[in-house]
Amino acid sequence: MLGYAILFFVIALIAAVFGFGGIAGAATGIAQILFVVFLVLFILSLIFGRRRP
Repeated sequence: MLGYAILFFVIALIAAVFGFGGIAGAATGIAQILFVVFLVLFILSLIFGRRRP
């Protein structure tokens, strides 16, 4: 999921260079959402992954 966030960030940078503001904004928003989801899942896996019977 972090890879997708980085991919959308790169797409946003390329779109911004070529002047596609709407596409760059949308790709940046998607990248931010994916990054937050990645962080939440990562923290949850750290918390719940250490519990062993």
